[in-house]
Amino acid sequence: MNPSDCAPDAAPPLQWLGCQDYAATWDAMRAFTAARTDATPDQLWGLEHPPVFTLGQAGKPEHLLAPHAVPVVQTDRGGQVTFHGPGQAVIYLLLDIRRHRWMVRDTVRRIEEAVIRTLARWGIAGERKPGAPGIYLASGEKISALGLKVRNGCTYHGVAINVAMDLEPFDWINPCGYPGLRTIDMASLGVQATVAQVAAAFAEEFAALWQASDGGPTIAA
Repeated sequence: MNPSDCAPDAAPPLQWLGCQDYAATWDAMRAFTAARTDATPDQLWGLEHPPVFTLGQAGKPEHLLAPHAVPVVQTDRGGQVTFHGPGQAVIYLLLDIRRHRWMVRDTVRRIEEAVIRTLARWGIAGERKPGAPGIYLASGEKISALGLKVRNGCTYHGVAINVAMDLEPFDWINPCGYPGLRTIDMASLGVQATVAQVAAAFAEEFAALWQASDGGPTIAA
C-alpha cells in the first residue's frame, strides 16, 4: 500500500527505508513538512543511521564529551544530545497533530506508550521517568530516546529504540543531557530481533493507539 493512498485521518503505515544518512533524512523530513497541506496523509519512516551524534535545538556542547571520529549534527528537534547508529530502530513521525486535535503532550504519551507496548512483545518492561522523555528500565538504563519538532501543527523527528547496537558511543556523551545515564539495548536483555521487526511492531502499536482519545485503548498513566 502506498501511504499517499491513505485517508488523511487513517493511522499511517510504516515505510521501511533501510540505512539512511542522517542529514539527508533530516532535509527530507523538513521538505515533506514544508510542502504538506491539510489533506496530506501522515507518514511513519522506519530506518537506521550510520553512526552520528545529534544535538537538540537547545543542546549544550558540554554534553558531547568525546565525539572521536563520529560526525556531530546540530538539529532542530527538542532534547539534548543522543547517538544514532546501526542496530537502532529509528521511527520518524510526520504527523499533522493539529488536524487530529492532539496536544504535543498527548502525542509524546502515545509515542511512549507505543514503545512500552513494543518492548512488552519481547518481554521487556519499559517505563516512563517524570520529566525525562523516552523509555527506561526499572533499573534506570535508557532503552529508547524521543525528540520532536513541531512546525505549523505538524511533527517531524521521532523516536529511537536500541535493538542490537554498539553502545560504547553513549559513553562519549551525557545521553540526553544526563551525566552518568546508562543506556541498554534489547540484545543485552537476551532479545533476538531485527531493527525492521522492532520498527514494524512500533508502527502496529502506534496504530492501535491512533484513536485512543475516541474510545480506543486507554493510554497508561
